[in-house]
Amino acid sequence: MTISADHYDELVTIRHHIHENPELSGQEFETTAYLKAYLEGLNIEILETGLKTGLVAQVGQGEPVIALRADIDALPILENTGLSFASKNAGVMHACGHDLHQTSLLGAAKILKQREAELKGTVKLIFQHAEEAHFGASEVLDTGILSDVQAIIGYHNMPTLPVGQIGIRAKGVMAAVDQFFVTVTGVGSHAAYPHEGVDSIVATSAIVSSLQQIVSRNMDPQRAVVVSVTHMTAGNTWNVLPDTAIFEGTIRTFNQADRLLAKQRFYDIVEHVAKAYGVTAEIDWILGTNVTYNDPELSSFLFDETSRWHDDVVVPELSNAGEDFAAYQEHIPGVFAFIGSNAPGSPGLHFSDMTVKDETLPVAVDYYVNNTFAILEKLGK
Repeated sequence: MTISADHYDELVTIRHHIHENPELSGQEFETTAYLKAYLEGLNIEILETGLKTGLVAQVGQGEPVIALRADIDALPILENTGLSFASKNAGVMHACGHDLHQTSLLGAAKILKQREAELKGTVKLIFQHAEEAHFGASEVLDTGILSDVQAIIGYHNMPTLPVGQIGIRAKGVMAAVDQFFVTVTGVGSHAAYPHEGVDSIVATSAIVSSLQQIVSRNMDPQRAVVVSVTHMTAGNTWNVLPDTAIFEGTIRTFNQADRLLAKQRFYDIVEHVAKAYGVTAEIDWILGTNVTYNDPELSSFLFDETSRWHDDVVVPELSNAGEDFAAYQEHIPGVFAFIGSNAPGSPGLHFSDMTVKDETLPVAVDYYVNNTFAILEKLGK
């Protein structure tokens, strides 16, 4: 099944409107109002959640109950695409393709409503806020609105994959995300008399260099682990050694054992190297999303089912990016797929010149609709 030409044109117009009017995490008020108005125009029920932004709608009735999820927030990035429908909100951009996600779920919603009599159960449609801030999924779960859901699916567009290619992989597919912020404190001095102080810059440099040994010497080389220091700041002028220096970054892992080991080695290295250099180090550890873990049985089922109606289904490479869809999967069997949205070599996610192709929409709508019927049939047996 593919969407009609008229429906496709409608979705392109919707997507361009959403792309032009991006909103940051937790601030998606106009986006939510737009989505709500469209769904209400289809006579689709909007469920009461108490959420300030984002919404959950529903089609069908009875059991089983499944959920489809799309995220709706944008990023604090100045758009550099040159598109005729580029962001009108300077410094805010749909640089992760969430405009595509929510538009395709609207398209699926319209078809599912039209075919509501055929649904053998209930479908909850999650238009989720604040994915980029990693708290949206947890807030949806906290409402209790998904307490009866037996399976959940979602997807992320991939502009570096060919348009329409669908990737479904069992078990870990996107990384667990941890964030660190470290303050190194020494004793400032005149740059000409370093012996009168304790150099926080030299100490910080040694710590950062040593942290690379976590991956190279502590982790199984067959497993994916990333340690990245992304920001360092120290000092204010050329002839003074500063009291303090800071650095921050992220660690990405794909299983709990590696996640715990990486954190322990991080603390060991930072604290002991700091002591060796005569400085102190204060570590702020921010626990991010867990591994996006696709239910093995459901993944195998959807891979086979999707292959029945689509001729470009693959097992994708792991992604070191994180996704708060993982929060749903801690409570509900779920599958998170990748759908190609441009071409190999295109700018990737979170780039200021990233673009996705409208031609992705029909495949994304089919992913939601066809798998809705397949999962309801499977769960209803």
